[in-house]
Formats: sequence, C-alpha cells, structure tokens
Amino acid sequence: MRYAMIIDKRRCYACQGCTVACKVANATPPGTFWTKTLSIEKGKFPNAHMEYMPLICNHCDNAPCVKVCPTKASKKLADGTVQVTASECIGCQMCMEACPYGARYFNSEETPTYWSEVGKQNQYEAERMKEHVVNTVDKCTFCAPRREKGLPPACVATCAGVARIFGDLDDPESEVSKMFKKFKPKPYMPEKGTKPRVFYID
Repeated sequence: MRYAMIIDKRRCYACQGCTVACKVANATPPGTFWTKTLSIEKGKFPNAHMEYMPLICNHCDNAPCVKVCPTKASKKLADGTVQVTASECIGCQMCMEACPYGARYFNSEETPTYWSEVGKQNQYEAERMKEHVVNTVDKCTFCAPRREKGLPPACVATCAGVARIFGDLDDPESEVSKMFKKFKPKPYMPEKGTKPRVFYID
C-alpha cells in the first residue's frame, strides 16, 4: 500500500474549503495550516491571471525530515505516509529546517488560542488542543484518524472543485492510480529529490 494524493490544479479555484476542513478536522492551533492554497499572480497587464497552488505535506519517500530526526520520532510508515510520534519528539525542530516545503509546525507554549482575547478557551478548544502536544512538531497526517474510520482526508472530502484525489497508488483499480496513469502528474519541486507522494496536474 502506498497512499498518495493527486491535486488537479485545473479544478482548484482557491475557495480555501480544504484549509477550513483541515482546521476543523485536526483542530490545529492559530497560525498552523496543515494545508493551504496560495494565490499567485502570473503574467503582466493586460494578460495577467491568477494561478492557485494548494500545498500540503508531501509524505515523501525520501523524506529529509525523517533522515535528520535524532530520536526517530519522524518516520515513514509502510502505508507510504510520514508521521510524527509526539511522545518521541524532543522539539529540536531539525525536521522543520530540513523540510523544503515548510509543511511542519511547532507547538509552542506561547501559541495563542483562538479565544485569547477573552482570556480563556472555549470548551471545544480546551478539549481539542490536547491533541497537539506542547514543544513537539506537528504536520499533516493524511487525516489518519479519518482513514481509520474508512473516510478520506477532510481536504479531499470537502473539495468543492473535486480537485483532490486520494487513495492507494499500488491498487491499479483505485481512482488515484487511474488518474496517475492517465495524466502523469508531477510532484512539487522534484529537484529536491524527496520523491513526494503528492502530485499535481497543471
């Protein structure tokens, strides 16, 4: 099994539904976005246009974050995903420096809550913030808790443009395999040699 994601940039219109869905599903702290979509202006007036670039952890096969982790808290699993075991993470942030995609985030004690302005957390926030261990590194998990229930990642499930396809690249009958064969999508920044599991159709 090799989980992978294909993002069809032709269908993305930067609605940020994926960003919001990820926030809700994973209750990430303020300023932490496991997935996001950048709007980039291309060309010159009067022929300028907008292009959209969805970004997410690439769950690389040759993951530099895994290589530099001194405690092996960052690891490549048999299902093709890269995960962080919080109990083994010492918060050195070497993996953050090694990741060329900026896809990792540090859970600082100084991280504000969404309700900081009123001096307290609401009940939902107080409960969900426990999922992010202070002084450890976090990242996209390809929604491991949802996958355990047989559900797709939240960003895939909510994509209004149906621009995200997720599945097992080793299964020739999976949609992601068929899309890969048909469109031959390319990874982001292939020159980094990380062998990402996230691919893009331009």
